[in-house]
Amino acid sequence: MQVIILAGGFGTRLQALVPDLPKPMAPVAGRPFLGYVMDNLRRYGASRFILSVHYKREKIIHTFGDVFDGIPIDYAVEETPLGTGGGIANAARYVTDDTALILNGDTFLAMDYAAFYEQARQHNLTLALRHVPDVSRYGRVAVNDTHITHFAEKGPSGPGLINGGVYGLNVPWFRGLSLPPAFSMESDFFYPKVADLKPHYITTDGYFLDIGVPEDYARAQGEIPLRIGL
Repeated sequence: MQVIILAGGFGTRLQALVPDLPKPMAPVAGRPFLGYVMDNLRRYGASRFILSVHYKREKIIHTFGDVFDGIPIDYAVEETPLGTGGGIANAARYVTDDTALILNGDTFLAMDYAAFYEQARQHNLTLALRHVPDVSRYGRVAVNDTHITHFAEKGPSGPGLINGGVYGLNVPWFRGLSLPPAFSMESDFFYPKVADLKPHYITTDGYFLDIGVPEDYARAQGEIPLRIGL
């Protein structure tokens, strides 16, 4: 199971707390958040990590090097910011399997990644969706019995499904698409093309935390080590 982790963002909202680090390297209980993400994936059979890096990438490279607990690491460097979609396309050049697992390096979603990967191998695009009590921060995702039908913008509140930031991607299919060098996977690809893409999905109620805002980063200090058991 080859895994692309997007770790190149600026983390603007966290810079007051961790001014000298990229967001996935923000310390949680004395350890980089990214380390928890990779350690959890190791449990589910990750065989290779491909880290998409840009902002202060030397911090990530120096910390993790070429191997994480026996699992090789490659670095897909963005010389200029490529957005989530461009970052995935750039990192996909390093993937040697037909299917890649893709995650955000600043988000933790607890689920069975091995089972998700096996399902994703049957489709071009599969998303993990999370039930939350308030979708306003993330935007609601609408589904039918087989696939995602609509992505709503952030704003309206209420319970529902959100994009959990975990994707299964058929790499040869994705490489064959005509895509710009820099684009957002969400607003430039998923949202306008959902009717043609018909992305498959799984839903989960597993523990979810996005450290992108200071209050959730503060929560991570106690919750991640205790609830994840790492």
